[in-house]
Amino acid sequence: MSGEGLIPEQRNVAHGSHAKLSALMKRGTDFLGCDYAIMGGAMSWISERNLVSAISNAGGFGVIACGAMPPDLLDKEIAATKEMTSKPFGVNLITMHPDLDELIDICAKHEVSHVVLAGGLPSGKAIAKIKDNGAKLIAFAPALALAKKLKRSGVDALVVEGMEAGGHIGPVSTSVLAQEILPHMAEDMPVFVAGGIGRGSAIAAYLEMGAVGVQLGTRFVCAYECIAHENFKKAFIRGNARDAILSVQIDPRLPVIPVRALKNKEMDRFAAKQREVADRLDREEIAMNEAQLQIEHYWAGALKRAVIDGDVETGSVMAGQSVGMVKSEQPVAEIIAELVDDAAAALERRG
Repeated sequence: MSGEGLIPEQRNVAHGSHAKLSALMKRGTDFLGCDYAIMGGAMSWISERNLVSAISNAGGFGVIACGAMPPDLLDKEIAATKEMTSKPFGVNLITMHPDLDELIDICAKHEVSHVVLAGGLPSGKAIAKIKDNGAKLIAFAPALALAKKLKRSGVDALVVEGMEAGGHIGPVSTSVLAQEILPHMAEDMPVFVAGGIGRGSAIAAYLEMGAVGVQLGTRFVCAYECIAHENFKKAFIRGNARDAILSVQIDPRLPVIPVRALKNKEMDRFAAKQREVADRLDREEIAMNEAQLQIEHYWAGALKRAVIDGDVETGSVMAGQSVGMVKSEQPVAEIIAELVDDAAAALERRG
């Protein structure tokens, strides 16, 4: 918000509310090295050079989703992103990736400032390697006990992500996790909140609770700079919170992290895939870790069909429950400006 066109009293209020927002975000912006402590969620096939650089260039903090990328592809993606922005950005790595060590080396080669580890508790070896390379390490904390464990392990910052988010999620809502974790961890280390955040007023609320910033994915899918297929974006614009449903775990022996996506034929097909993998486990054709990897590769392929090919019926349209707040395609800078102005206005209303 520039303050242009406002009478002096209004301009002072606008500047004052933005100053309060900046003060609440300061630990987050200092940690990330950006203007606004708004991280882009790492969405496979979506959070690539175009969207990531646009978020960072607009003052937020873009994060590349490595997902199932092999090391050579991540190498090219980071290099291409660096050509599109001089601002800081991060890379999200999956802990169960078979080439995790090499991926960490690629991040070090490019002097990536922040690495985000997702998909399970990171090993001490991975944490030490990332820290030794000089990068700041961010990890996901799905419970208070795990948040404390991650801090003891040397993680620099946490993301508290609730079940309202899109893609792989945990079982607890964002509001409950924030209440559980922030009072105990916010003074000790930077904590970002994620899951179901679609408006700046929610950002303001979590900042007042002690968060240093937030992470959003769903709101950025319909950015002009996002490479997602037109059909994928249209599904988001048509969708509402009730359309973003959870996948079902068919076999309790097969630990499958639930996925939130828009309801379509693919959600039914996933049940059949689980049965197929469970049968192979029964026949001892594959080990448990291979079974989990097969499930992850399945999701990666299903997501690609929707995001890249535009098949929103038999592809996976991963979306958070905030999808109902996505009403149109917008530039990234406009989305961030709306979120920031709305957050500042919410702080002003609260006095």
